[in-house]
Amino acid sequence: MRSGGWFGGGGWGRRRRRRRRGARFAPVTLADLREGEAGVVEALDLPEDVAHRLMELGFIPGTTVIAGRAGPGGDPRVYRVDGSEIALRKETTEHLLLRPQE
Repeated sequence: MRSGGWFGGGGWGRRRRRRRRGARFAPVTLADLREGEAGVVEALDLPEDVAHRLMELGFIPGTTVIAGRAGPGGDPRVYRVDGSEIALRKETTEHLLLRPQE
């Protein structure tokens, strides 16, 4: 049995990526951010109408985004951008490309 038992820790069938302290692993999409991590929006790889609406909400290239808490089951997740908190589903955040915050 894995460490963490039946109800805690790693769980069964779900692999988690391990990050080494001090290593620089840059999230590729907004969905890759964990709670409290930040990134800078590089591009929105979405249909024009959806991308336009997200830009109206503050997801403009060059803007810093911070991942907040997630709902039950991990979806949707709250993101802080430009002083606002916005909840987005994973299917949308997988198409927002980021670079690490400097």
